[in-house]
Amino acid sequence: MNSIPSVNLNDFISGDDHKKQKFVQEIGKAYEEIGFVALKGHFLEDDLVENLYSEVKSFFSLPLEVKQKYEIPGIGGQRGYVSFGKESAKGKKEGDLKEFWHFGQYVENNPKLEKEYPTNVIVEELPEFNKVGKEAYRMLEKTAKYVLRALALHLGLEETYFDKYIINGNSILRPIHYPPITEEPKEAVRAAAHGDINLITLLMGAQGRGLQVQNHKGEWIDAIAQPDELMINVGDMLSRHTNNKLKSTIHQVINPPRELWGTSRYSIPFFMHPISEMKLDVLDVCIDENNPKKFDDITAGEFLTERLIELGLIKK
Repeated sequence: MNSIPSVNLNDFISGDDHKKQKFVQEIGKAYEEIGFVALKGHFLEDDLVENLYSEVKSFFSLPLEVKQKYEIPGIGGQRGYVSFGKESAKGKKEGDLKEFWHFGQYVENNPKLEKEYPTNVIVEELPEFNKVGKEAYRMLEKTAKYVLRALALHLGLEETYFDKYIINGNSILRPIHYPPITEEPKEAVRAAAHGDINLITLLMGAQGRGLQVQNHKGEWIDAIAQPDELMINVGDMLSRHTNNKLKSTIHQVINPPRELWGTSRYSIPFFMHPISEMKLDVLDVCIDENNPKKFDDITAGEFLTERLIELGLIKK
């Protein structure tokens, strides 16, 4: 596959069985072949998107000493600010050329998870920042729920199979700022080649060249969304759970051409995580004589901790 397929979530929620099945087939095929789709029909209103970008740009424009007071030690960067160059891709020594913020889950009716998850960090200087972030989080989480329902049907599972695992899940909304490049980078790029940890990722801000996806031939394909589309990809947790039937695809964000070095890039991925207790054991429906079980049993929480250590965000 040499391009990213486009699908429309309105087909799935239309109430028309034919359109719903068409969506399930299209997204299932895309995720088996390349692991990415561009999705129209999500729940983010244009005004919300505009407000979110405005707040995000305002935050990253704050003085460094102000931003750094929101960098919380001891939580592996799971909430608040992570400064420039702190994160690196698995196996890479060079830090990525980015700074970012993390909004986490807003737990409802679960005191155990309220204790387990770090508390969201409030930005005092921007009174609307956290309110707008929470609303975007909710709308992306709602979109992700329906995408996972379609994938459950594609896999031959109950449509609501994933629902119980994603309610109060450990999901993260990550506004990212890739600052202007001021000198020739030695080895670093804006985001080095990597696979995502989670179930699925919903990406805002994939307009314009930068995001690239590696197809099965090892070729890099530009992944450019339309203004009304989210780019959505399979993460390692879902790939593992489905015995690699659904593909977690390696992707990267390349540096712009030299004439655009003076420009910032913003993107906002939503990493859909389940609750920590979810077993990522390979599904029986994804095992047969041609596809034996490829992975050991593990929980989502254990897998996340392993990966955060590999990324350098948690120190052993």
